[in-house]
Amino acid sequence: MNINIGDVAATSFVTLYCHAIECQSKDSILNDSKTVEIIHELNKTLCNSNINLERDLAEGKTDKQLVVHVAIRAKQYDRYVGKFLESSPEGVVVNIGCGLDSRFLRVDNGKVIFYDLDLPEVIEIKRQFFNENERYHFIASSVLNYDWMSVVSKHKGPFLFIAEGVFMYLKREDVKSLVLKLQSEFPGSELVCEVVNSLWLKKPLKRMANYKMQHRGHLGKDATFNFGIRDSKEMEEWHTGIQFLNDWSYFESEEKKLGWLKMFRNIELFRKTQWTVHYKLN
Repeated sequence: MNINIGDVAATSFVTLYCHAIECQSKDSILNDSKTVEIIHELNKTLCNSNINLERDLAEGKTDKQLVVHVAIRAKQYDRYVGKFLESSPEGVVVNIGCGLDSRFLRVDNGKVIFYDLDLPEVIEIKRQFFNENERYHFIASSVLNYDWMSVVSKHKGPFLFIAEGVFMYLKREDVKSLVLKLQSEFPGSELVCEVVNSLWLKKPLKRMANYKMQHRGHLGKDATFNFGIRDSKEMEEWHTGIQFLNDWSYFESEEKKLGWLKMFRNIELFRKTQWTVHYKLN
């Protein structure tokens, strides 16, 4: 199996294995049995890899706290999609930077039009495990190549764009340009995206974050945070049509496995280290 992908795209493997590990645990947070099937096949390749991250994943060496956090995040993003489909059952969902996620299988209501968007090398791997149909489609493209929007815009909508674990790896000007393009091309759509606090883009905090991801987590050097915001409403400053709806942090979860970390939910500095924002693009 050809798994030659870039540093940022490789984070999709981490997400996949976190889902699979948590899915097989007691009182699992996430029901995602498809991931178990996928890692069973991937392990045959990754166990012989000369890349530390890939060997660690195949050998089950994944941080337990990270597994819980990633599963909690996935479940929350599933809820965002579910809430959107309650009011718009035939709506269009675009999963930006989808990786090997099986979200369509988890949220499918039998009517939704669902697009998984990621780099060509990631989609190439995904095609080996998932089948497209009349409502489920793949787009092999960088999110910054706006040609993909013409494929999605053929639908009437309404539209929901979700970007789980994506924007922080892009440059600030690219995120701003993308959001403004979505606001222009899909008026009335919704955007749910994960962000980090811009404090982590400054030394020495960025150095600490890089050490954690690249040395302890064995991610490549390009897997570094480049975009952040200080406040959930910050993107409203980019255009009068961008409306903040709500935000969410891991620490707000009621999952028992989060444990003592729940105590940070009322401390704004910790709550907004890495969190999710929800906007209306009017």
